[in-house]
Amino acid sequence: MPAPINRFKQALSAGKTQIGCWAGFADAYATEVLATAGYDWLVVDGEHAPNDLQTLSQQIQVLQHLHSEAVVRLPVGNEWLIKQVLDAGAQTILVPLVETAEQAHELAKSMRYPPDGIRGSGAALARASQFSAIADYVPTANAQVCLLVQVETVKGMENLDGILATDGVDGVFIGPSDLAADMGFLGNSNAIKAGLAKIKASGKAPGILAVDDAVAQTYLGWGAQFLAVGIDVLMLARTARSTLKLWRDRLEP
Repeated sequence: MPAPINRFKQALSAGKTQIGCWAGFADAYATEVLATAGYDWLVVDGEHAPNDLQTLSQQIQVLQHLHSEAVVRLPVGNEWLIKQVLDAGAQTILVPLVETAEQAHELAKSMRYPPDGIRGSGAALARASQFSAIADYVPTANAQVCLLVQVETVKGMENLDGILATDGVDGVFIGPSDLAADMGFLGNSNAIKAGLAKIKASGKAPGILAVDDAVAQTYLGWGAQFLAVGIDVLMLARTARSTLKLWRDRLEP
C-alpha cells in the first residue's frame, strides 16, 4: 500500500483554485470545528500561533479524514522540524521567510527521502506510515509531499526567479504583511501583483492570504491559486464583538 494521495498537491497540479483558512487556536477541537466548514485547506500555524509538535500532531490527526487538507506552517525552515512534522502525518508544509534559491533547495531536500533528499527513514514508528501499516510508505512518500515556501521580503522577491526554478518547490506563498513592512509600506500592491503573475507563469502555484473580501477577490484576479480568506481567531473575535455591540446598542436608553 502506497502513501496517501495528497489531495491538495493534486489539485494544485491540476490548476484548481483552493480556498483556505488559517487555524490559529492551537487546539485540535477548534480545528476540527473549522474543518466542518469545508475549506479546501487549513493552515495549522506553528509560526504565530502557540503550537508545538504535540498540538500540531493532534490537529493533523483530526484533519486526516475530513474535507480540509492540513498545511502545516513551521516557525522556521529547519531539517529536524520538517522531519518531525512529516513523520507526524503532514504532507504539505509551508515555510516562512524563504529568501534564496539555496534555502529553497535545502528545504526541498529535507522533505524527501534519499536519493532525492535527506529525510531520515525512520517511518516505522511514525503516524505517517500508520505505524508500519503502510508497507510502501517510504518508497512512495516523496511523490506526495508538497513544499510551499513563503516569500515575504524584498530580498526574497529579488531572488524569486531562482526560488521558482528550484526542483521540489510546489508553490510560493507571498506574505503581504511582512512584505509591506520590509518595503516600508510603499509599492506593496504592485510587488504582490507582479509576484503572483511571475509565480503563475513559472508553472508553480501562487498563494496568498487576505482577510478582507475585496482584497481577496483582487488577489484571485491577479492569479492566486491557493487563497486563504480568513483567520479563525479573527472570525471569533469579530463575531463576539459585533454580537455584544448589537446588544449594547439595543439596551442603551
